[in-house]
Amino acid sequence: MSWLRLAVRDFVIVRALEVELGPGFTALTGETGAGKSILIDALQLLLGGRAEAQVVREGASRAEVAGEFDAPPAAADWLAEQGFDAVPGEPVLLRRTVDAQGRSRGWINGSPATAAQLRALGEHLVDIHGQHAWQSLTRPDAVRDLLDRYARLDTSALRAAWAAWRAAVAALESAETTQATREVERERLQWQVDEVGRLAPGADEWDELNRQHTRLAHAQTLIDAAQAALDALDGDDVNASRLIGQAIHALRDQQHIEPRYGAIADVLQQALAQIDDACHDLQHHAHRTELDPAALAALDERLSRWMALARRHRCPPQELPQRWQDWQARLRALDEAADLDALRARAERARQSFLAEAQAVSRQRQPAAERLSAAITEAMQGLGMAGGRFEVRLEPLPEPQASGLERVDFLVAGHPGVTPRPVGKVASGGELSRIALAIAVVTSQLGEAPTLIFDEVDSGIGGTVAHTVGRLMRRLGADRQVLAVTHLPQVAACAHHHLQVSKARQGDATVSQVTPLEGEARVEELARMLGGHGSDTSRAHARELLQA
Repeated sequence: MSWLRLAVRDFVIVRALEVELGPGFTALTGETGAGKSILIDALQLLLGGRAEAQVVREGASRAEVAGEFDAPPAAADWLAEQGFDAVPGEPVLLRRTVDAQGRSRGWINGSPATAAQLRALGEHLVDIHGQHAWQSLTRPDAVRDLLDRYARLDTSALRAAWAAWRAAVAALESAETTQATREVERERLQWQVDEVGRLAPGADEWDELNRQHTRLAHAQTLIDAAQAALDALDGDDVNASRLIGQAIHALRDQQHIEPRYGAIADVLQQALAQIDDACHDLQHHAHRTELDPAALAALDERLSRWMALARRHRCPPQELPQRWQDWQARLRALDEAADLDALRARAERARQSFLAEAQAVSRQRQPAAERLSAAITEAMQGLGMAGGRFEVRLEPLPEPQASGLERVDFLVAGHPGVTPRPVGKVASGGELSRIALAIAVVTSQLGEAPTLIFDEVDSGIGGTVAHTVGRLMRRLGADRQVLAVTHLPQVAACAHHHLQVSKARQGDATVSQVTPLEGEARVEELARMLGGHGSDTSRAHARELLQA
């Protein structure tokens, strides 16, 4: 069992309503306009349906729907993947509000959730079959999707292969139509690449060139500074090294009287060692620094060429190397685009890859179509179409499409000996409803959602067929939770549980309420549905339905 409880507040004409469902098949009945489908609408809103301001009850500030569900394994896995808190074995709580301006908010287990997340989770919890489900039987994409779901077919690889093929074809067509323009662009890029290539600027070279130029331009100044420092530290006459040595000697002579002089002399001794190191470095630098007019001139020339190219191509000098690399990459891309043979080969490989995926899909669709045909044909026999036949036919397409190599058609023969024809052309409204119901029953048995909801899918049928529909839903309720909004007493009588929706006046407002029916109350509701208006005959008929 999945749906445990649904609470609705200020939704359309519902002021406050709480519905609990038990296991098995539950029928939801009531007068026309009492609000039977309002509960389904509220559930659809909770499961990510479109939010509109019109659902807020007149005079209220917002509508609110909350539901409590048991999570099947697929739903529990989804909750874990999406990061929603969930305790194994505990129900999942969904809540959604819509204010008078149409703004909505949603929550899953108390955490904010988007409508898309509510919708994705809802697919694991509830499967809703609406009263107009037959309309999809005439849409090619809908019938193909139904067959693919029945076949448990994942077509994501097929769609990816189609997209890759179309992209390869588009690249080829673009190359063919822009070949002349591309050649002009290629010549321009080749000229730019060659011009800057004669300089061949390195990625980090600009800053290093400037550092080298500065050093060469100031070589004499650097040599003079080094020599002046050497003279001050270790010159011929008075210098720092000699004076510090004299200070150390004076302190050593007196440290036997004042021991602290020895410590000071040690500090000066360390300073003298550092001065010696500095003098060694200065001598090395002074000897290596040379006046090199030729090298300076070469640097001047390279920097001038660099600056001229940067100005010509309107970019900062330090960006010239990257600009050059970009032109080379663009040139390579144009060369590849100009290789029409390679593009044709790529498009052909993509076509073959798509065809391989499409053929694999076709091999899975064909046996699934045969199984689905047989299952729906069997279901039709008890729905007033004895001897009728349903056929899922795969027709080859003139050209491949994103969906594959074939069109999926639903054909039906309503009577024995009649050639199956397209559903939308030969079936009446009542027959379409019954076929849609047969499909719903067949496909629902394969779905993963633990709760099935049928919203007046029994329109246009009655009598013995209605009994069959009721028994089908009761059979479905043996291992899944089923809720059917119905106007047929034969269907309602087959339910394990019966809920009645009614309207009542509360002050100036009209509100809906739901009442569980048992015993004589259920008999009275079935009698009303039979049209007996409370007569003894209709009550007796209602009791017969319940006993049957």
